[in-house]
Amino acid sequence: MTTQKQYRQGMRFCTTLLATMLLWFGLAYKVHSAQDNSTICLTLLHTNDNHGRFWHNQHGEYGMAARKTLVEQIRAEVAAEGCYTLLLSGGDVNTGVPESDMQDAEPDFKGMSRMGYDAMAVGNHEFDNPLEVIRKQQRWSSFDFLSANIYDSAGERLFKPYKIFDKGGIRVAVVGLITQSTDKIGNPQYVKAFSFVLPEKEMGRLMPKLQEEADLVIALTHVGHDIHSVGTDVALARAVDGIDIIVGGHSQQPVCTDSRGELVANYQPGAPCKPDFENNTWIMQAHEWGKYVGRADFIIGKDAVQLVDYRLIPVNLKTPQSNKQAFVQSRIKPDEDLQAFLQKFQNKGGAALRKVITRAERTFDRRDKRAFPNVSPLGSLITRAFREFTRADIAITNSGGIRDNLYKGDVTVKSLMQVMPFANTVGYVELDGRELRQYLEAIALLPRNERGIQFSGISLTGDGNLSIGDDKRPLDPDRVYRLATNSFLAAGGDGYPPLLGMPTYVDSGVVDFTTVRQLLAGRESISPEEF
Repeated sequence: MTTQKQYRQGMRFCTTLLATMLLWFGLAYKVHSAQDNSTICLTLLHTNDNHGRFWHNQHGEYGMAARKTLVEQIRAEVAAEGCYTLLLSGGDVNTGVPESDMQDAEPDFKGMSRMGYDAMAVGNHEFDNPLEVIRKQQRWSSFDFLSANIYDSAGERLFKPYKIFDKGGIRVAVVGLITQSTDKIGNPQYVKAFSFVLPEKEMGRLMPKLQEEADLVIALTHVGHDIHSVGTDVALARAVDGIDIIVGGHSQQPVCTDSRGELVANYQPGAPCKPDFENNTWIMQAHEWGKYVGRADFIIGKDAVQLVDYRLIPVNLKTPQSNKQAFVQSRIKPDEDLQAFLQKFQNKGGAALRKVITRAERTFDRRDKRAFPNVSPLGSLITRAFREFTRADIAITNSGGIRDNLYKGDVTVKSLMQVMPFANTVGYVELDGRELRQYLEAIALLPRNERGIQFSGISLTGDGNLSIGDDKRPLDPDRVYRLATNSFLAAGGDGYPPLLGMPTYVDSGVVDFTTVRQLLAGRESISPEEF
């Protein structure tokens, strides 16, 4: 007996020639297909990892208003051909730009609603906020927040797991999934009450029901694209049969493959893009910040899925070679109504965000790690601020909490907040030398430590022993030391040993950004060599 999966695979093989013909004849054939009761043409549009970029940058690149113009143009084109569209987000709408962060991403969610998004995967950075803020963001939104694999303490799902869309008689299931690592990389204060199930496991449990209810299954994920790890888009496609399309996010990359099926390492805007293909599943991702709108044109039948064309369309990106003067493609005029709506949110930051703190003589690049001890000048600057503010012997922070470079030129309140957007507070704890060594050894063994811990006040002597403080004295097991860090790590974020429950831990209540601002205040200029 032929199984449904075998039939679908056979149909996909048989439609390969049809796809080639469609590329020659374009959308004209789609009109005929859309009129067939068993087949439709569907254009899938997608973005991911917006991270507060509702407004265009200083070079006029991306921005929601230009994205809306592009999306509306595509919708009109597709509708004129008798076809259907879906607009999806791979999550992480929150965190990254002060104008958005200070307003709980209200402009982002309301802007997405005005663009007509159909659904969004919940991302880990949605949990930079407490659940009540997420619920408020849901009320602002005209689209569903989807996540099948987040459960509360009572064993109930926190969000709607999936939604069925009817597109010309074809039932399309869109299933939300979040990275299981959210329990470690999410704010511990806000995720500790929830459990995050491995995406492959959750999707496997759902598939029998989805195959009964839907003709097309789309996994809308925030798990990342990685061929070597579990809990990623590639692992999901390989582990679960029957997923037709994965629309992803989290790893913030253009997922484009070459003729050998390998990822293009340095994708350039405007270049052709073929999505990844694993176990009869198309996998796509549109980089970050709304820089691109991914467009996938499909012919969909009840037992066949054929990708006809795929593009990553740049949203007013400019070529680096032109010193940000020339657009990669023709400029997209921002939608006037949405631009006017978002302007009021952009204005709220005002003069306070533009205030100059100091001047950077050169760029502090967060990726500019010294040969030893793998600490960037920017990480050293931040942890020195923690130390001076708390009068600590040493200070640590996580590389993942440093989200942007501190660029050459004026250092403003806004630019510094973009470096440290999470509004973690600075705290400190008293540990004796033995406890401090145990803590540092535990950090060194963390599997996520490949990104590198950022610290100040720790040195390694030639014989492999630790020394502490500016005077670089050997670690004394009987001496009491003060360790400063941020509230995210103190709560056990990124898998660090938790400190909040220790009797000597003190949370200053002062945001980490403020301590760095105080360190820089009054300095005419700064340079990486100083730190």
